[in-house]
Amino acid sequence: MEDETTFDPDLIHAIFKLVWTRRALERQKNEGADALDFQVGAGTSKKNRPTYANANALKLSCELLRVFITEAVQRAATIAEAEGVSKIEATHLERILPQLLLDF
Repeated sequence: MEDETTFDPDLIHAIFKLVWTRRALERQKNEGADALDFQVGAGTSKKNRPTYANANALKLSCELLRVFITEAVQRAATIAEAEGVSKIEATHLERILPQLLLDF
């Protein structure tokens, strides 16, 4: 099997951390709005628990993204070729996206 290039695990981890941080901030905003309705018991808040990614989970995420993007490009290229176009455009990706998401 060829050693294909994949995404940098540090990049994927940074993206995950960004998403986790944004979600934590949203939760804090929502908890502030809901604080008048009820009180949460001590230690039950998700914001107190650290979120981390296992090294193997990061490798798997990188591989999944690589396969997903490769498949998207191949399907879009097939559509472009059928239309007689030599360049993949956004419309080609838009056409393959629904089925691609169902397949994954």
